[in-house]
Amino acid sequence: MWTVVYIAPNASLAEKLREKLAQEGLLVTLRAAGSASISESGSVEILVPESEAEEASEIINEYI
Repeated sequence: MWTVVYIAPNASLAEKLREKLAQEGLLVTLRAAGSASISESGSVEILVPESEAEEASEIINEYI
């Protein structure tokens, strides 16, 4: 099951975080928050498998 670990305010930050998490060996997917698409300037949810959520949160907190 995928779990939201962070909601980025824009697609640019979401992509940077996705790349960082992927470099650490985590599976990551992005999903537009609300009804906007990722290509628009809306918020983007960053999701990882539930088993990797704690590690992903730690990596994101260190990055930000």
